[in-house]
Amino acid sequence: MSNWTLLRHSRSCLSRFKTQRFQKNAPLGSSFSTSDEAQADNEIPVQAAPPPVQVQLTESSGRGVFATRRISAGELLHTAKPLVSYPSLSTIQSVCYFCLKKVKNSAVDQSPSVAFCSEKCEEQAKSFLGVEGKADWVDFNDYCRSHGLKYPLLVKRFACMVLSGATSADLLDILQPAMLSPRMISEMEEGFDILKSAFKVAKFPDEKMAFLTKQWYTGILARIRINAFRIECAGGLYEDLLQAAAASVEAEGAVGNAVYMLPSFYNHDCDPNTHIIWIESADAKLMALRDVEEGEELRICYIDASMDRDARQTFLSQGFGFHCTCLRCMSGD
Repeated sequence: MSNWTLLRHSRSCLSRFKTQRFQKNAPLGSSFSTSDEAQADNEIPVQAAPPPVQVQLTESSGRGVFATRRISAGELLHTAKPLVSYPSLSTIQSVCYFCLKKVKNSAVDQSPSVAFCSEKCEEQAKSFLGVEGKADWVDFNDYCRSHGLKYPLLVKRFACMVLSGATSADLLDILQPAMLSPRMISEMEEGFDILKSAFKVAKFPDEKMAFLTKQWYTGILARIRINAFRIECAGGLYEDLLQAAAASVEAEGAVGNAVYMLPSFYNHDCDPNTHIIWIESADAKLMALRDVEEGEELRICYIDASMDRDARQTFLSQGFGFHCTCLRCMSGD
């Protein structure tokens, strides 16, 4: 099976910022690592090595991610925790409300609409749940459901995180936004009005909601539109990451959506050398699909790469706003 038949629904962005080298002491270091292994209580903590990647400007695609050493096929490049995530409305009672891991019925919280897979996730969810629980979201959820929208739910959670003081309102500003037409902006206004109304009815002080403007809402939604990943968990245990990658393609539907920092810097290729996978939760793993040389750009596929060339070009143009000139497309494949 070719590499591109393994891949589907990966998302990233095209960005134009200055070069940033991720070191183990960098501010974003808490968002990704090269190991998920927890240290035992009697072991001396070992600081993980920085991932073998470097973010820098490309010649034609804005910002990209490059290998800082030779990388072998199947090697784990780094992991990444979401900046913000939200379960699909159809799975909201069957996955963890924080990490999107599937939960058993016995794990459902006292609230019939919220479930957590562990006490740790329930504790971490306090970064938004305390604020979210004070408002009535029936109208907002109905609006998203009736219009088939998923990204406004991420904006809602992000707004709750800002109101709780867990993060800053400009956290996602570094990500490249989608180009929005006047019609698209007009369509977003209804969602903004319903969101802000929910907070107002819950009597949140105006000074705390000062950030929540129409411009902020549309700006965050524009960034989420082309930087959110559709989470399809492979589940189970696998002998290697390549096997897990294949399983992620066969996963039955998405459990939710999430936005990341470092994974959002990867550019697109219809025959990628890198893949993003989710095993049990929204914690992402970036792995090499083939051997990669030092200095080579690491690229993922944003779409279902098994589509023919014309379909891929149309999807990328309409969904991401660019014409793909990768070697596979240029060859007519």
